[in-house]
Amino acid sequence: MELLYLKSLILGIVEGLTEFLPVSSTGHLIVAGALLHFNDERGKVFEIVIQCGAIFAVCWEFRARIFAVLRGLGRDPLANRLTLNLVIAFIPLAALGLAFGKLIKAHLFRAETVAITSILGALVIFAVERWYRSKGRPRIQTVDDMRPADALKVGIAQAFALIPGTSRSGATIIGGLMFGLSRQAATEFSFFLAIPTLLIASAYQLVKERALFSVDDLGWMSIGVVAAFISAFFCVRWLLRYISTHDFIPFAWYRIAFGIVVLWTGYSGAVSWAQ
Repeated sequence: MELLYLKSLILGIVEGLTEFLPVSSTGHLIVAGALLHFNDERGKVFEIVIQCGAIFAVCWEFRARIFAVLRGLGRDPLANRLTLNLVIAFIPLAALGLAFGKLIKAHLFRAETVAITSILGALVIFAVERWYRSKGRPRIQTVDDMRPADALKVGIAQAFALIPGTSRSGATIIGGLMFGLSRQAATEFSFFLAIPTLLIASAYQLVKERALFSVDDLGWMSIGVVAAFISAFFCVRWLLRYISTHDFIPFAWYRIAFGIVVLWTGYSGAVSWAQ
């Protein structure tokens, strides 16, 4: 039981540190789960459930804005627009996830897939950052400036995150830059979009696979959720400061290094990544 608590703690920290960075939390959890030998059905569901901890961190960081939107629904045009944009952006991933989720989980939730998509994602970041620097002032400076069409484009970009290793935050942020959002607007919209996306995904999986867990599992699962909350809280605050003066190129280099390490260890036999 003590070992289960330790695994939960480690996975929670990994989730919190990677959920909102463009490096793929799902990819890191797949690799961490394989290393910890916690990649059975319970482990895979747990990896989704602990996303709640990371989302609670975002809710706390943006609590004033969230409460303002909730109070203004139906009366405040900005609150209505943000809510509509989030709904629109959520639809592509939800629709494709329901249609192809089982197929993707059965065939692509592998460390090798994570490694390859991690490297490919890095190349996309390099290309978009180079293009972004060549452009002038972004068309959309804040989340409030986004139109439904902008939200739909970001939502389509988020759908690529169904492929493990792509990174949900990376797809939405880099996609946002491509579609005319400033770094701040793209990052903040990625945070806001994560709230319905990850909460609904976590609740859906937990209800669907509830037979895998019992009341006795609440203790060790809570450790993971709390660990994800704390690590994500510090990560979110750090990222908001970081984007004010930096680009995402360092994350691209990290993705390449991560992908190469996973491929090399698997090819050399140093680690068995079989799921």
